[in-house]
Amino acid sequence: MEYPVSVFWFRRDLRLTDNHGLFKALSSNTKILPVFIFDSHILDELPATDRRVNFIYRSIQKLQNDLKRKNRQLMVYHGDPVWVFENLFAQYPIQAIYTNHDYEPYAAQRDAQIEQLARKHRAEFYSFKDQVIYEKGEISKPDGTPYKVFTPYAKVWKSRLGAEGIPYWPSEKLLENLLPDVSVKMPSLEEMNFKPLDFDYPLTDLVPDLLKNYSKTRNYPAMDATTRLGIHLRFGTLSVREAVKAALLYSETWLNELIWREFFMQILYAYPQVTHQSFKPVYDRIPLRDEQSEFERWKQGTTGFALVDAGMRELVQTGFMHNRVRMVTASFLTKHLLIDWRWGEAWFALHLLDYELSSNNGNWQWAAGSGCDAAPYFRIFNPMEQAAKFDAGQEYIRKWIPEFNTSAYPNP
Repeated sequence: MEYPVSVFWFRRDLRLTDNHGLFKALSSNTKILPVFIFDSHILDELPATDRRVNFIYRSIQKLQNDLKRKNRQLMVYHGDPVWVFENLFAQYPIQAIYTNHDYEPYAAQRDAQIEQLARKHRAEFYSFKDQVIYEKGEISKPDGTPYKVFTPYAKVWKSRLGAEGIPYWPSEKLLENLLPDVSVKMPSLEEMNFKPLDFDYPLTDLVPDLLKNYSKTRNYPAMDATTRLGIHLRFGTLSVREAVKAALLYSETWLNELIWREFFMQILYAYPQVTHQSFKPVYDRIPLRDEQSEFERWKQGTTGFALVDAGMRELVQTGFMHNRVRMVTASFLTKHLLIDWRWGEAWFALHLLDYELSSNNGNWQWAAGSGCDAAPYFRIFNPMEQAAKFDAGQEYIRKWIPEFNTSAYPNP
């Protein structure tokens, strides 16, 4: 090959626009080979019906179609990333690997392996901040320690954003620097042992009217009044910078939710032990109930508490649950049933389309009272009062519990 080549490795940034790492790669003095890897270490742990894999697959297909219009091709592989890159080094004179940061524990371990592999082949490994505005310890107390309470963290976050502004990385303008005439057969879902699923994907548009009314309507689960953009932020089909710009224009409430996402990410970075223990360790000494039968009823939405059951059925059937209902179902499991928050966290992790380790862990520990800036241990969401307040007409409950108010529906 007559010209030097570098790789851009897509992961949680499945878009061509405002992509930090892709922009840096395309701005280098090499032709860029775009690569995506269906990581077998992750996929082998998932059920064949996992909706998120279907979402990623369709997002990759969209990327492929966008690139084909520019006579370019995304190279898609399935397997161990180390094996994939070993083969790429054997085929191409790769000078560097470019990608964007992934902060979860397995991803950090994997990236360290790939960086070591690159060095073995005398190549560079570059990674960039893309899925957050502020990462790791960038927002910290004056003494350098991490914030454990959201409000002062958010105050500093907003102040810093106001001073620095929001960057934009016009990667879409440099796509001619992608390597032409490359091709690899994209594996099918079936070849990766997954089933193609037919279900509706969440909204992708930042609708001004929805955001303008967000603070007034977001708590009513029967209304189509939330953005449902969590999955797009999770897999980077939407730039977080675009989301923050829209929030600044239309909704302070939604902006705070975006900041909560980054708050929990910095908590995970500073306190990685929260993945397996309570942020406040003393809460792990509380005796909890090992009630598998009650946990099963909670999972399947047959507790007899209608708002809880409606939410749990929505989760299993769609991969989504309204945020107000997430708080109610989590409180019910941890405060009413006195079951370990980790059980609920794992169930949500299995089903949520917008699952993100830091947010899922942070929100479950918040509900249980064991986390940073958590709801007090004595705060309990009354599921019946919550239903009366936020689903007074029982529209949401009846949608997900068709047998409601019949003898087929269980009593609490």
